[in-house]
Amino acid sequence: MTEDNEDFLDEEFLDANNSVDIDDENKGLYEHLNITVDGNQEPLRIDKFLFNFRQNSSRNKISQTCRAGNVVVNGNPVKQNYRVKPGDQISVLLTHPPRENFIVPQDIPINIVYEDDDLIVVDKDPGMVVHPGFGNWDKTLVNALAFHFQKNGQKSDLDRVGLVHRIDKDTSGLLVIAKTEYALSFLAKQFFERTTKRLYWAFVWGNVKDEEGTITGHIGRHPKNRMQMHTYVDGSQGKHAVTHYKVLERFRYMTWVECKLETGRTHQIRAHFKHIGHTLFNDERYEGNIALRGVNLPKYKQFIKNVFDVLPRHALHAHTLGFIHPTTKKELYFESPMPQDMTDAVKKWRNYLEN
Repeated sequence: MTEDNEDFLDEEFLDANNSVDIDDENKGLYEHLNITVDGNQEPLRIDKFLFNFRQNSSRNKISQTCRAGNVVVNGNPVKQNYRVKPGDQISVLLTHPPRENFIVPQDIPINIVYEDDDLIVVDKDPGMVVHPGFGNWDKTLVNALAFHFQKNGQKSDLDRVGLVHRIDKDTSGLLVIAKTEYALSFLAKQFFERTTKRLYWAFVWGNVKDEEGTITGHIGRHPKNRMQMHTYVDGSQGKHAVTHYKVLERFRYMTWVECKLETGRTHQIRAHFKHIGHTLFNDERYEGNIALRGVNLPKYKQFIKNVFDVLPRHALHAHTLGFIHPTTKKELYFESPMPQDMTDAVKKWRNYLEN
């Protein structure tokens, strides 16, 4: 049995119909996984079987790869409900070539706020990708962690265990990384059951009407812009999502809000607030990188440009993280202060309103 370290088909490369343009002969594809099923293997759906080998890929991505015709058993493409049998020869084919030495230790500074034998908590800077992937093979948080573990003589298979959750490249704040399979399973259960204590800080365009509120609506891929997620209030597409928010400070044309997620969907805060007309401040992907609120005056437009200069990314920060420790069973709780770029933006807004 051979295996390399690639993710399955990424949702970013799917079109609005969750399909890819691949011909019947799979031309231009590369083999990323080749498995001969053990003779003692019990019948098992192939998406579940492959998930055991690629636990840093979701079953949804594995199913999408099957639907695209990129999972081949004994020479024939199969669907995700195919049941593997002893002796089956399984291949996974993707559109980009495999990478050797997928996780390369790199000496990149990271802010470690807590560490023990079971886990490590990191306060991630904005602009750092969490995990290597297509287009971002190195200089990620995982590369930095691999170097940290190597330097300290620790062993942790970051490709199989490690990331319990992720945040976007330009989102700053707290992440927990497991060091053992048991810690990963124990922590993942808490995230799945939403018993962790996580709050996000966000700056959004406009003056949010209510002091507190809840945004409810399924989150799914945007029907026209595949780089965005979209809110489907009628539930016709996507997955159920709920975001609770509270206003912390108002800046007339921008509002600082605290968000608590009842669910954890991709781009949930970004998509939900765009849906209610309050796109995240300077969120380029969701068209928040222009002056969406305010006056049509040169002085104001210059002010917004100055704020964008000090906060050159979407204004979202993972402020708190609390969970039960896998070994001690005691609660750990962490708070990350507002990063410098968001702090500078607040100062500019306060000064603008005072003057």
